[in-house]
Amino acid sequence: MTKHDSDRNKAIYQRYIQQVFNQGQLELLDQLLSPSYVYHEAPPGTLPGAEGIKQVVSMFRAAFPDLEITIDDQIAEGDKVCSRATTRGTHQGEIFGISATGQAVTMTGITIVRIVEGRIAESWVKNDVVGLMSQLDAGQANAII
Repeated sequence: MTKHDSDRNKAIYQRYIQQVFNQGQLELLDQLLSPSYVYHEAPPGTLPGAEGIKQVVSMFRAAFPDLEITIDDQIAEGDKVCSRATTRGTHQGEIFGISATGQAVTMTGITIVRIVEGRIAESWVKNDVVGLMSQLDAGQANAII
């Protein structure tokens, strides 16, 4: 693969984050994800394929309507793109059983995607969910006080 291919693959993932997660354009998933897309290590109960991503995006955007993911760093080699990102939002809806706290939160994460024929075929996602939960629990505790 050439540098052009690596840059193209990075751009595909950037578009996925910007348009699907940040803007909620779920209808683009059919263009951006391979029909055989696999979300490795998906949260329990997540549907397979694009439907699972729709579930995850909908859950996070309902809890954090101002959700914004910023890609802080990207490395691409071959058919894989690794991205380090920061997710920010204000907790305005229920998530993981925690009612809205109004708390501004930040979550860091690293994702690897495999791009095949211009579409995301696989993803591996490691977000700091423990850190997110501690921010929400702290927010809930503060709301009670």
